Amino acid sequence: MKLATCGLILGMLFASSANAQETRLYWGDTHLHTSNSTDAYSTGNFVADPDTAFRFAKGQPVIHPSLKTRVRIVRPLDFLVVSDHAEQLGLQSETMKGNPLLLGTSWGKAMKAAIDQNPATAQRGLSPADRQQMTQDMASPAFRENIWAKQVDAAQRHNEPGKFTTFVGWEWTVHPGGKNLHRVVFTSADGATAKKFLPFNANDSQRPEDLWQWLQKTSQQFNIDLLAIPHNANLSGGLMFDMVDSDGRPMTAEYARTRIRWEPVIEVTQVKGTSEVHPELSPNDEFAEFEIRRKLLAGAATPSNKSDYARSALLRGLEIEEKTSVNPYKFGMIGASDSHTGLSSVEENDFLGKLASDSLPQNRYRPPTPVIFPAWEMSAGGIAGVWATANTREAIMAAFKRKEVYATTGPRIALRVFGGFSFTAADATARDIAAVGYRKGISMGGDLSNAPRGKAPSFLIHAVKDPLSGNLDRVQVVKGWLDNAGKTQERIYDVVWSGNRKPDGKGKLPAVGSTVDIKTPTYTNTIGSTQLATVWTDPDFNPTQRAFYYVRVLEIPTPRHSAYDAVALGIDVSETRQPATIQERVYSSPIWYTPTPVR
Repeated sequence: MKLATCGLILGMLFASSANAQETRLYWGDTHLHTSNSTDAYSTGNFVADPDTAFRFAKGQPVIHPSLKTRVRIVRPLDFLVVSDHAEQLGLQSETMKGNPLLLGTSWGKAMKAAIDQNPATAQRGLSPADRQQMTQDMASPAFRENIWAKQVDAAQRHNEPGKFTTFVGWEWTVHPGGKNLHRVVFTSADGATAKKFLPFNANDSQRPEDLWQWLQKTSQQFNIDLLAIPHNANLSGGLMFDMVDSDGRPMTAEYARTRIRWEPVIEVTQVKGTSEVHPELSPNDEFAEFEIRRKLLAGAATPSNKSDYARSALLRGLEIEEKTSVNPYKFGMIGASDSHTGLSSVEENDFLGKLASDSLPQNRYRPPTPVIFPAWEMSAGGIAGVWATANTREAIMAAFKRKEVYATTGPRIALRVFGGFSFTAADATARDIAAVGYRKGISMGGDLSNAPRGKAPSFLIHAVKDPLSGNLDRVQVVKGWLDNAGKTQERIYDVVWSGNRKPDGKGKLPAVGSTVDIKTPTYTNTIGSTQLATVWTDPDFNPTQRAFYYVRVLEIPTPRHSAYDAVALGIDVSETRQPATIQERVYSSPIWYTPTPVR
């Protein structure tokens, strides 16, 4: 174990020379819904529109959509994608605001009258004829262009290059049989260009292949960058990371190449649970049971499936690459909120809920109506960390494309990961770790190959705690590989940790302990470390085997948001039916090793 001392200069983590340019850490949310999403509106978010979302993310005080009180983010974000559902975008909110295009229809007038009576149930009162006409109108170019332009204008108004970056985006919302295949799509295009196209939605097609084809066509037509980010694979019911295409055919090299071109990053953690790994799929991973949601979107139970989790997908990618020479699952990983309140809220001690209707602790305790997503079952996370050369659309998009990004479940833990073949133990205490990392190796999201004779890959890792959150417990490297028999294998290595703990005879590291007082609830940072750094070399490396490596960093235990509610409500935390504590974490994008082809 190599443990960095507290004397290390924190600044060395944040700026360095990468291809003669500095990269800095920026924090953002790529998945946020406002009142322009039909489900957000129908669950109580009537007024928190894109302008509200951008203002809140920038640190300005706003009015909470259901609590009607002033709220403000503790730490502003650096960038934000408002990703409202493209399907029936702005239907209720624009009707409520008196959009003349909508109010010029019979159904618009009927909906406005219903909204004035009860906004949450406005659509239910429409006649069958009005509902049919509404569906036709909202799918027509005239209606879509009108509302899409407003969405684009909001992003453009709030974009401040170098200070706060906004992206034009939306969600492609597809769920065949209640199984989640959603993607968030965003572009670095400016407002004028974004208005020249309409967002591809589920009414256009429910096939990912058609989405990718549209991305290809639109990107070429307007000379812009576009990306799609799959999310909630944990709710896909065996569809998201399958071994076949939408028609059930085995993946080809062309399919794999197209998929990874347009989906270089996935969302691995958010409010509806974590998609890293399932404990039944990785029984030897003692930290796999973390914010696992075992229900589909509509609430039906779903068993564990390799197609639903990132680690299984990364392993499958090695298998597919062995057969086709292309890996469709060579993706980076980020976190996002998927909040439907218009407010990016990811802190356990100030979690405002997924929906506006569950923002009150009393409603989380005893919901006034049956709910599919009980608030205490939801996760208060996550957020994306991005190493980019500037806080601009172009630079942040470039970081996503090269996968120099990572996921956190909420805390802003700063993480650097580099891989190479010439790192030494002394590099972990260098004054500028990032400069050493870029000079000697490649960053997270990159590829290694052609291992020198007798050399195994080594990884320069440096993690710094969030100043407003818990100390760090440990750093782990998760390795997956394809063995000589063509079977996938995985192993987790504890590579650096806090304190004087020692692994037992079976290699298991003792728990860090806990300082949480459930009755308060509070914790102290008297255990754990403020930062951890090491150079770790794979002791089991085989230069002929395909492999990937990603880093997982765990905090010490801290109170979960349900525990804060329990104390506030004066109930025992057991009544929440959720753990009282949580070990927050970050996941780096992987680094891959590919053997040199035999000639």
